[in-house]
Amino acid sequence: MRYTAVLATCAVGSLSAASGALAGGFAAPVVEPAVAAPVVETARDDWTGPYVGGSLGYSFGADDEVGLDFYDGDSLIERNPGLGSVDVKGVTAGVHAGYRWQRNNWVFGPEVWLEGGSVDAADDVSLDGITVESSVNYIIGLHLKTGYAVDPRTLVYGTVGAVHGDFDYEMSDAGGTTTEGYSAGGYSVGLGVERKVRPNLAVFAEWQYRNFGKTDLTFDNTTAEVLTRATPEHHNIKAGVNFSF
Repeated sequence: MRYTAVLATCAVGSLSAASGALAGGFAAPVVEPAVAAPVVETARDDWTGPYVGGSLGYSFGADDEVGLDFYDGDSLIERNPGLGSVDVKGVTAGVHAGYRWQRNNWVFGPEVWLEGGSVDAADDVSLDGITVESSVNYIIGLHLKTGYAVDPRTLVYGTVGAVHGDFDYEMSDAGGTTTEGYSAGGYSVGLGVERKVRPNLAVFAEWQYRNFGKTDLTFDNTTAEVLTRATPEHHNIKAGVNFSF
C-alpha cells in the first residue's frame, strides 16, 4: 500500500508539472526570417532594337581631280588631263535611323542616313582664265554596322555600304559661268565608337570614307564643248547622339 501511494503521488506530480507547462504556453524557438538584399537597377546592356539620331561633322581630304577635254562637235581639239584638284571641304549635319541585333558581344544591323551642309571649294586650274567649283548638295547612305561590345556600355564598330550623292559642278571663264548638276553612286567604309550614357541614350564618334567613282560632265563653251571628269571622293568625321527604343 505504501509503494502504491508513492507511485500515485509521483504520477499526480508529473501530470501537474505537465499541466503547468501547457498552461504557461510553451513557446517554440523563434527563427529570424532571412532579409533579402535590395535590388539595384542597372542600365540595360543589350544593344538590340531600333534607334534614331543626329550628328554634326566635317568633310575634308577630297580628291576631285580636274581634267578638261575640248571638243568641236565630235572632234577632240585639245586634251588637258590632271590640271589640278578641287579640295572640297566643309561642315555637315545629318540624321539617321537603324536597327540592331546582339548575339553575345557582337552587334550588327542596317542604318540609313541623310547628310547635307556647306561642303564645296573652288580652284583655278592651270588653263588661263578657267575656275572650277565643286559642291556637295546632299548624300544618302545605307550601310551595315558590325561591332563588338567591349563592355556593356561601349561598342566599337565598322561600317560598309552604298552612298548616293547630289552635286553641282561649276565652270567659269571669260565667256561666263556654267553650272552642271549631277548625281553619282558609290561606296563608303568607316570606323566608330559608341558609348551609352543612359539606357536609351548614347553618344558616338565616327570616321567615313566615301567614293563616288568618276562622272563625265559636258559644258557648253562659247567656242567648243568642254568635257571634264568629276571625282568627288572625300573623308568625313562626325559626332552625334543615338536614341534607342
